[in-house]
Amino acid sequence: MTVLLTGADGYLGWPTALRLADRLDERIVCVDNFARREWVEESGSVSATQIEEPRERFAAVDNLSLIEGDLADREFVIQLLDTHEPDTVLHTAAQPSAPYSSINGERALYTQRNNVSMNLNLLHGLAECGLDDTHFIETTTTGVYGAPHFPIPEGGVEVDRKGGSDEIPFPNMAGSWYHATKSFDAANMRLAESEFEFPISEIRTAIVYGTETDETRAHDSPTRFDFDYYFGTVVNRFCAQAVAGYPITVYGKGEQRKPMVSLEDTVESLVRLVEDGHSGAEGIDIYNQVTRPVAIVELAETIAEVGEEFDLDAEVKHYENPRNEDEEHKMEMENEAFLELVGGQRQTLEEGIRDVLGSLVEERDRIVAHEDRFLPGVLTDE
Repeated sequence: MTVLLTGADGYLGWPTALRLADRLDERIVCVDNFARREWVEESGSVSATQIEEPRERFAAVDNLSLIEGDLADREFVIQLLDTHEPDTVLHTAAQPSAPYSSINGERALYTQRNNVSMNLNLLHGLAECGLDDTHFIETTTTGVYGAPHFPIPEGGVEVDRKGGSDEIPFPNMAGSWYHATKSFDAANMRLAESEFEFPISEIRTAIVYGTETDETRAHDSPTRFDFDYYFGTVVNRFCAQAVAGYPITVYGKGEQRKPMVSLEDTVESLVRLVEDGHSGAEGIDIYNQVTRPVAIVELAETIAEVGEEFDLDAEVKHYENPRNEDEEHKMEMENEAFLELVGGQRQTLEEGIRDVLGSLVEERDRIVAHEDRFLPGVLTDE
């Protein structure tokens, strides 16, 4: 058995590669073009955690092999699949930043061309190389759902209209040029499953928190942790503010809930899906990779409370909300299939934040040196 892991140098990719290498005897072929490193450098920031050069980190793990290449290049993908004939493709590679995709039209176009081209090249490549039994897994995002005012299903939605009923894909309500690419990918996977009939699973990933897994600790090789405006999540930026000695900024009431999941739960579920394979049911297996929605104010208060364990005096401050959003939106998201896959939540929000702050306090000077990359205007204007 051969596993092809794309985006293996990334935040999710690296700890997933290490766990696959630890759990499987099979060969893990890792692919990346290291663009994430370039994008963050271009934005004037760095990873808070100090990560090794790519070839150094992969060479240190016995059953990981590294191939540098661009999955948006069709010829490269065909050669890759034809040479290695993977039994499973775990596709985590993407330009994953909504803010980066919204800088200007050039970045929006790049994001859409890059992400959709990779998806199509892999799907058609599998078909053209005759890999009909290969399990294709892609991590998309819960951002394809938008913020509806009803519980979000895991998969399609039942529609009753004028005496007829059917299950249809959840409406595309993506809120950024990046999120739209994953809606396109989901549509492409539905077409591929119908036309090519190989097994496909889609993992709709929530906001991920965490810096370490057992494997990154054992190898003394942390995954990257971005905290800048473009590539850092709200969790990452709040933690960076706390470590740098600034208030944690909550806009408005902060009662709107966002779907979240720990790095540990994310990695474990991906590895289990590789191990277990497709369910065998008709159609695409869809998982909402979320343990629970968390209110922004709860997130901020949790960071402040856990921060006390690290002698951080992080104050939660509320500011007028510059965004047009529902500050009391109570997101609900079904996740029964995901919880069954991962075997129940493995790490709580508090435990994950403890990991993050434990890593970041060791890199305080590095974070402070780049505070202009993550501090919101309400703080710099004070």
